[in-house]
Amino acid sequence: MIRQATVGDVPGLGKIINDCAEYGLMLHRSPTFLYEHVRDFYVAVEKLDDGLTEIIVGVCGLRVIWANWAEVYALAVAPDQRGKGLGGQLVEAAVDQAQNLGIPQLMTLTYEQQFFEKFGFEILDRQRLPLKIWSECIRCSKNQACDEISMARVLSDMPDPIDPNRTDAATTYPKIPPPTDSAYIVPTELTIGRSSKRQKMDEVT
Repeated sequence: MIRQATVGDVPGLGKIINDCAEYGLMLHRSPTFLYEHVRDFYVAVEKLDDGLTEIIVGVCGLRVIWANWAEVYALAVAPDQRGKGLGGQLVEAAVDQAQNLGIPQLMTLTYEQQFFEKFGFEILDRQRLPLKIWSECIRCSKNQACDEISMARVLSDMPDPIDPNRTDAATTYPKIPPPTDSAYIVPTELTIGRSSKRQKMDEVT
């Protein structure tokens, strides 16, 4: 069963996310982040024999970026539950939520290109993504050599509140108004707060 996450699900979904993060497949997420963003997440649950107890076996988040962009992130399924179609159901739940919110374009950073292609995502030059996407990159251990694939999907039945003439993800440019003073540039080297100890992505120091 796929449903919206609740605060009671945070320990379970956090374990699945951070277990995958240990293999470098996604970012670590602290309990603070997960509680603050619990409304982003959908979970796949399995009921035990008593019919009441639920175990979290999969998770996926949808993060609103701008009026016409949202990110599908932290998609993970427990190892013993893979191959059952749960990942696809979670992505579809995120897509449905984007439609409910009136967001016409989705993006993701992933290593699973073929998986996301099954759901209408296509490779997109990351330079075309909103700058806000990179807000976490300066705290990422891979910020100097990111090897994730950027992909996007346009929901063709959704009007774009910013760019009504957009056609598909490969030709869509995010129409985010630039700052009034100076444009933000994603750093090529992180020089502030360096430490020999690797920090979790959203850890506050």
